[in-house]
Formats: sequence, structure tokens, C-alpha cells
Amino acid sequence: MSWLENIELCGEIVTLEPIGMRHVESLKAAVMDGELWKLWFASVPSPDQMEDYVINAIEGTRNGDIAFAVRHNETKNVVGTTRFYNVDEFNKRPMLGYTWYAKSACRTGVNSESKYLLLQYVFEKKEALAVEFRTHLLNEVSKKAIERLGAKRDGVLRSHKIMADGSIRDTVIYSILHEEWPIVKNNLLSRLK
Repeated sequence: MSWLENIELCGEIVTLEPIGMRHVESLKAAVMDGELWKLWFASVPSPDQMEDYVINAIEGTRNGDIAFAVRHNETKNVVGTTRFYNVDEFNKRPMLGYTWYAKSACRTGVNSESKYLLLQYVFEKKEALAVEFRTHLLNEVSKKAIERLGAKRDGVLRSHKIMADGSIRDTVIYSILHEEWPIVKNNLLSRLK
């Protein structure tokens, strides 16, 4: 049995559902809202790639990764996805990423509550030592969102990845430590009010 469980996490704004093939069509609709796959510095699937994206996310559960479809409770629409990945069970340290949302879901509390539910689960129920976040050095929107959470910048992996377009990505690493969670939690709760 994996350290992290493939469970549903429910909040007031969103419900995080373990991703499944039933989510493919709704994720295609979500990614069309803003044409997010056209952002060269992000790794967001196009509608044509969505089925493979979901299949890979499901297969990741064999390695202890947990991927979620993010459903907006009021509209009942799936508005994006997020996941724990590269889960280091021994050191109680998952990465949190592969997060993207339909443009219409941005600045609505969807991301704040999603992160709150994920971090609450992993720090309070699973006693994680740290949660790590990674993003492209040039992805200012993602870096600002991670920093607004209260994550601290750990450093940069230079020439870390070859992107789909052949460009080389420098990756910024952030983390939140277990002892920092109470402050991050209060910050997220105040933003959700």
C-alpha cells in the first residue's frame, strides 16, 4: 500500500477526485478555456494529448503518485488537474505540481483551496516533512502563485529539462516544511475568506 492514498478531498469551492478516464472529455474542455497548451514554458497537454495525459497520470499511481481532477462544486465542471508526484515515501516528501486550470477558474479561489486541501492532507494526515514545488524559471505566473502560498525558494536546477519545443528549461525549486505549515495554512484560510 502506498503512503499517499488515492482519495477524494472535498472543500467548499472544489472537490479533488482521483483522476480517471471518465475525466478525459471534461479536461479537454477545461484546457480549451485559455488554450493553455500554447504556453511554451508550461507542460500542459493539448486536447489531442489529453487521453495519454490521463493514462500516464493513472499509471503513476503504481509508483505512489496521486493525480486529481479538480471539480468546481458550484458548476460541477472539471476545471483542471493537479497531483502529487515523485513521491519519496521514505523521506515523507512529495512534489506537488502538474497543476493547470481553465482560464475561467483562475483567481476564483480554486487554486488556493486545492492547495489547502492537498497540503492539509499531506502535512496533517500523512505527516510529510516537506512538500516540493518546481516550475520553469521563466514562468512568472507559476512562481508568484507558489510564493503566495508561502513556499520558500530553494534554488535553481540549471539546464534541467529539454522542453517539447526543444528549448532548455531552468527549473526553480520551492518547498514548504512541516514546521512552516501552520503559517501557510493560516495564510490560505485567510485568502479563502
